[in-house]
Amino acid sequence: MSFLPVTANDLPNSLNPANAGRERPAIAWASTGVVPGLVLVAMITSVAYSARGFSGLTLFSPMILAVVAGMIYSNVLGVPAHAKAGIAFSQKRLLRFAIVLLGFQLTLGQVVGIGLGGVGIVAATLGATFLFTVTLGKLIGVDAKLAQLIAAGTSICGASAIVATNIVTDARDEDVTYAVAAITLFGTVAMLGFPLLAPVFGLDQHAFGLWAGASIHEVAQVIGAGFQNGTLAGETATVAKLTRVALLAPMVIALGVMARRGSGDGSGAKPPMPWFVVAFVAVVALNSLIAVPAQIHTAIASAAQVMLTMGLTAMGLQADISQLRSRGLQPLVLAFSAFIFIAGFSLTLVKLV
Repeated sequence: MSFLPVTANDLPNSLNPANAGRERPAIAWASTGVVPGLVLVAMITSVAYSARGFSGLTLFSPMILAVVAGMIYSNVLGVPAHAKAGIAFSQKRLLRFAIVLLGFQLTLGQVVGIGLGGVGIVAATLGATFLFTVTLGKLIGVDAKLAQLIAAGTSICGASAIVATNIVTDARDEDVTYAVAAITLFGTVAMLGFPLLAPVFGLDQHAFGLWAGASIHEVAQVIGAGFQNGTLAGETATVAKLTRVALLAPMVIALGVMARRGSGDGSGAKPPMPWFVVAFVAVVALNSLIAVPAQIHTAIASAAQVMLTMGLTAMGLQADISQLRSRGLQPLVLAFSAFIFIAGFSLTLVKLV
């Protein structure tokens, strides 16, 4: 080993203080794990698209196959630590950007198509489900903060609502993980099962889309279930679900007010703005005013489909079934009961309206 003095020029670029902060963006991206995670998500997404060619799987969309494949990979083989950043990128940024691109498939005329009745169904379902879940949580002995996270994830928009709600509830990290795992599980069950129930309940595409949008947990899960039953069902489900997502901010603000009153110190964080909802509405408005060429429209639709599938793959990779056993049986019963309630309550309103 040499003990000779070492100058800055003798150091590798990565260790040279003179080069600190000068790392190329591409190298920095790779070093944080975004690229390996994206590659893993892309590989599983490709498997999902290829699996659709097998007999018996043609009835399922690539999005549904992708989330199942992701869950199997995650819980059987495990997710490499260096890939988690890319998986998170796919589940959050990529997925939300894809939802914005879906705006090119809708116009303001279609948005108005769900009507005041549809908006009323969404709002009533959200409020009733949240109150039901929190109340039942108290009755069966679930921690109040965990019950609020499960209530928000079920009634509003899955993991995004759980994370936003935790800003004001300040629950334990394991409670957040549990709530996300439970919501992902039952949301996936809904995504896989609801399309099969549409003919059983006599729902046309509009009614099914409204039901899916008002009851299924995650935005991507709603889209996966909705488009499984047709274009109109998918578009209606998307609009109905994004109406729920738009109610995230006022709901979290209300929880923040309740938390501040309970603490008595007047402190509390502001909830994050669901920017992709605002962007989605802006794209819908643009698409309503400007005629997009058919070739560009098709390319955008294909890109959105692939990115949505990648987002669902990432969602499956994030689902850890073992987390459902870590907090006992009561929270799982609560999440399941909330899942049944929101499905039954919204279906009843859809059938009545």
